[in-house]
Amino acid sequence: MSAFESLVRPALVRIAAPGDGYDPHGDRYWGTGFFIAPGWVLTCAHVVAKGGSEVWRGKRAVGIVRDGGVTTGEVVLASPRPADPEQVLDRWDFPDLALVRVPDAQDASCVRLSERPPVIADPIPVALYGWSRVTGRLAIRDAVGRVHGVDGEALLLSGTQPVEGLSGGPVVDLNRAVVIGLNKGRGADEGAAVPITSLRRLHRERGGEVLSEVMRDHDRYHLARFRSLDNEDGDWTRAQLRHRPPGTPGLDPGRRIHLYGRLAELHPPTGPGDVLHLVDEARRQTVGHDLRPVLEVAPQTWREGVGLLHELHEPNQESATDIGPNAVLVYAAKVARHVRERHGEGAAVADLAAWVTDAATETPLRTRKTIAAVLANGRPTGGRSAREPGARADVLVEIDPPPYGRKFPWRVKLLFDGHTITPLYGDDEGVERERLRDTLREPLAEALARGDRGEHLAAVEALLPRELFDEPLDTWRLSPDDEFFDERSLPLGHRRIVVIRDRGRAGRPPAPEWRRRWRTSGLGPLRAVPLRADTLAAARDVHAAHRIRRESPRQAWVRLSEAADGSVPVYCGPVSSGDGLKAMAAALAAGHPIALWRHGAHDHDRTSCAEFHERAGLLIAEAGGAEGLHGPVISLRRRVFADEDLYLDMDPDPDLDADRDTYADLDADPALTPGLDPAPSLDPAVSGSGPPAPVRSEHAWAGNLAVLFDPPDRPPHEDPLQGPSMLGEEDW
Repeated sequence: MSAFESLVRPALVRIAAPGDGYDPHGDRYWGTGFFIAPGWVLTCAHVVAKGGSEVWRGKRAVGIVRDGGVTTGEVVLASPRPADPEQVLDRWDFPDLALVRVPDAQDASCVRLSERPPVIADPIPVALYGWSRVTGRLAIRDAVGRVHGVDGEALLLSGTQPVEGLSGGPVVDLNRAVVIGLNKGRGADEGAAVPITSLRRLHRERGGEVLSEVMRDHDRYHLARFRSLDNEDGDWTRAQLRHRPPGTPGLDPGRRIHLYGRLAELHPPTGPGDVLHLVDEARRQTVGHDLRPVLEVAPQTWREGVGLLHELHEPNQESATDIGPNAVLVYAAKVARHVRERHGEGAAVADLAAWVTDAATETPLRTRKTIAAVLANGRPTGGRSAREPGARADVLVEIDPPPYGRKFPWRVKLLFDGHTITPLYGDDEGVERERLRDTLREPLAEALARGDRGEHLAAVEALLPRELFDEPLDTWRLSPDDEFFDERSLPLGHRRIVVIRDRGRAGRPPAPEWRRRWRTSGLGPLRAVPLRADTLAAARDVHAAHRIRRESPRQAWVRLSEAADGSVPVYCGPVSSGDGLKAMAAALAAGHPIALWRHGAHDHDRTSCAEFHERAGLLIAEAGGAEGLHGPVISLRRRVFADEDLYLDMDPDPDLDADRDTYADLDADPALTPGLDPAPSLDPAVSGSGPPAPVRSEHAWAGNLAVLFDPPDRPPHEDPLQGPSMLGEEDW
């Protein structure tokens, strides 16, 4: 028996068919679970799946047997879960987690969860717990083993094997007295566990609010237990203090739980980017460097930011200085200010600020001054200027030409300050073009969540081979198109900057004319020039179109090379094949860093082409400099998107009066539909029989608008300024 049995055993539950009561033979027994907060049980998805379709329909179809008796629960979040409740999955991939609400168990004992990935510099001694009938009698079993490594998302166990029935039970780190995973399965030579940090994956099922509240209840529970005078059996925080070796770096468990309890009372972060931005600032102001960890995580709660900092140490020193507590207190002060700025001063913010001020009394003077300045909304002292507001990072999507066959290798990275990159995801084998959108959806969503900070959204820079320049990246969505209407289901280019960069010239030093044109484009003014002079001439003179000679690539290169600095090539059609591709190659060879075209325009008439060049020219001239293009382009994409819903179905139906009222309102306030022609009449005497003529928006010219925005100073043109991890790989 391990030293933690008295803490773990009360939190364990048997998961079974509802109403089985005490089943000595285990005929209706499914597996193990454990309470992580009052009223909430965590287990494996494959365990609750034994209950069939009723479980996935949200019924209270999960039997829970605990010290306090027998009750039932409902699965609120699970991953993976069948798309159809009647479906039976053949395999259960990671994370293999299920969160079960048990309303009748508000008095349950709960385990203490880790807030960060386990440290595996050396094998970690662990204890495995759960119910099992491996000996013929259903009872609690435990075993001691080691976590010796990570394989993908799995923690690898050695020295012991999870026996049948332990699936869903906790894995306790015996060094830190904290639960770091769940038993999942066993192989020929080793077992596998799900890391507790995989709970973040459940956010993909729109469980962010649920999980945030569960983790807040978790921290409230453990702070109350630490403060209680009635804990004869002890509590997790005191167990951590007892097992903490002298000289262990980082914020001690007692102060951590006080901090976690106060963070639990705050409004939660809007996403990982909020947490990571404040972690970045606290690390920079404490260490004095701007280097980032090699590995990026996606914290969903304020408490996880503490886990990324509390064992921070000075890098490149033989005797590392323990500065983690200082960084944590600076971070906590920043969280207090962040919440106060967005939600106003409240009792919870004031309580956190007061606690941080008191806890900082034993820190160095520089740290105390920094905390005081942060809480006073001032700039920190010490000569380290605060960063300008904006997204934490942008997202770089790199897609390579197929080395052979039809598969495009891809990578998704974070791009900090336009120069420093942190790789996140990738596939060197690649996927076919038609699968790129679906394959990149989740990696892109995860990366954007790390880059977004509050209302500041990360931009998407797509480094593409020219054959993919017409891929409609601005229309990609972060959730499947059939999802309900929210920010994830909106096209990317309607909320954030989405631009294309050229993969072809990324592998060699930037040419002088490219650098010169980028520098002058930033200063402005800008002016449009045709990417293909023959197409524009034909559009402007219909009668002479057949006599206009096609411009050769060499002629295009000469013309575009001699175009004045600040010129932006414009084209009303696609550029990934045919004459458009040749003209784009000429523009890139001439050093142009910016271009506009229509990626989805095919068989466009000459009038439409002339209008595109005219309107695009006005857009470019009014932008001022290069950065001034982004806002107007996003606005145009939104208006084109909105105009699609303004073509009312005029078939006679009971809603005709409602349609008539809608048009009446629009006529009364033209500002509601800027740029639209007057609404058609619904009076048959005026319009004749049948529906009125379709309304044409003045924004139609900007449909399928694509933007090349390719600075010569972005990676991979230069070696990434990727520094060593501030925590060290062994600390992750």
